[in-house]
Amino acid sequence: MLELLRIRQLALIEDLELEFGPGLNVLTGETGAGKSFILRALDFLLGERLATNLIRPGRDRARVEALFVLGGKAAPEEVLIRRELFAETGRSRVWINEALASQDALKRLREKLIIHASQHSQQQLRQPSFHARLLDRFLSRPDLTDRKDRQLAALSALTEEKEKMEARLKDLSDRRDLLEFQHAEIVKVDPMPGEEEELEARKQALRDQAMTQENARRATELLCASETGLHETLGKLRKTVKELLGAHPELESDASALDALAEHAQDLERKLRGLLRGQNSQDELEGLEARLWTLAQLKRKLKRPLADIVRLREEIEANLSLLDSSALDRKHLERRLGAARQDLLETLETLDVDRRATARDLAEKLCAELRDLGFSEHLKVEFAFSPHEIFPGITENRPRLLWVPNPGQPFQALDEIASGGELSRVLLAVTGLMANADNPTLIFDEVDAGIGGMTLNRVGERLKSLAQVQQVLLVSHWPQLAALGEKHFQVRKEVVDGATFTRCAPLDGPARKQELERMTGGAWRDDTP
Repeated sequence: MLELLRIRQLALIEDLELEFGPGLNVLTGETGAGKSFILRALDFLLGERLATNLIRPGRDRARVEALFVLGGKAAPEEVLIRRELFAETGRSRVWINEALASQDALKRLREKLIIHASQHSQQQLRQPSFHARLLDRFLSRPDLTDRKDRQLAALSALTEEKEKMEARLKDLSDRRDLLEFQHAEIVKVDPMPGEEEELEARKQALRDQAMTQENARRATELLCASETGLHETLGKLRKTVKELLGAHPELESDASALDALAEHAQDLERKLRGLLRGQNSQDELEGLEARLWTLAQLKRKLKRPLADIVRLREEIEANLSLLDSSALDRKHLERRLGAARQDLLETLETLDVDRRATARDLAEKLCAELRDLGFSEHLKVEFAFSPHEIFPGITENRPRLLWVPNPGQPFQALDEIASGGELSRVLLAVTGLMANADNPTLIFDEVDAGIGGMTLNRVGERLKSLAQVQQVLLVSHWPQLAALGEKHFQVRKEVVDGATFTRCAPLDGPARKQELERMTGGAWRDDTP
């Protein structure tokens, strides 16, 4: 049962709080006052989308909250739901019992909370696909439809997998000669991951080594060459300076510096000759150049970088292996397809038996409900089944609601000949068949449109009897129905300081009588039927 509904900053509603009671709750008001929008806000709370332009101007968000009580009096369970819509992003957030929740969780919960029968629901009655969903709600084994959907999805997925496999195998088969040629070329060269970069790095290192040895050789020649080398020239200079020391002792420091220089030159020579003793890298360098040339030829031949060629080898080997094992893979997939197909056929057979048995029982009950709502005693209702292909070679027998509203006519499709008023009563009858104490709140949004007179009284009686079983929310323009409500709310518009607001207030006593008089366009008598 819906106990409390609060709407804030949504359209013309600034802050609205409604406390509903058990039984029949009625909302009335002038056309356009916002009655249906209150129910639309409830739909938003329970998962429907809402445009951001419905957020009240100047506000950053809209909020809808509701308190539901589930279960019987012995063990009631409170469920508090809050949903907010943000103007900046257009996104919404949901809280269930103060915990952040997903939209999927909200949609699963919705079925336990409300059944919303509106004029939109009437239009659904004109759709044959809705007739199948309607019948399935009364199945003795409602799990069959979910099983069918899962099995159909699995079969479709396997079929798609087979089609993709066949297309891939055909493509690989057409390219097999090319793949084998490319594989042979790659295997012949046998490139390794990162090999080209390693070779280039080693090649540069060998070039640097050769350059070092050449410079060391030239430096050694400058030091050691006869007559022109630094050693010989420095030796002559030292000898000459020492001969001058007897007459010029002030050259002693210079002579010492020349001795130190000669010693440093000897150290340098030893280091240079050490560099010259390095291994001759020419042979290795030539081998590197040859390998790099081979790799370059392979890249030109296959027209792709070496890293891609290494990956291509793995891909080709996998594809060739797939081609070689394709016959076994096909057989395995065919077995899976056959099993999935058989599972679906068996489920469809069981579902068809359950549907036909349920259809007979539901047609009888629906017929009785409609007669109570003012249809002819000669009214007949049945579900006709026709095959619909849901997968190549697999058909599902789907129901369509047929009826004979007047005697002397053949069965005709409900969606083809029913008027709006007739559809209203059919919807009420169907909803009534779902009623029980554990069912969610029933919401009727102007489903009494298009009816009047004695039929309206019949509808009122049925709504009243439904409200004795479970909570009912009714939006109506008929005073006869509004007068039956155990709680009555009036929805109206107000303009305050140039701004328009939707208000909703419970009515009682004189205020309720005044609203009923407005709805009749004149005086209202308490004994008005």
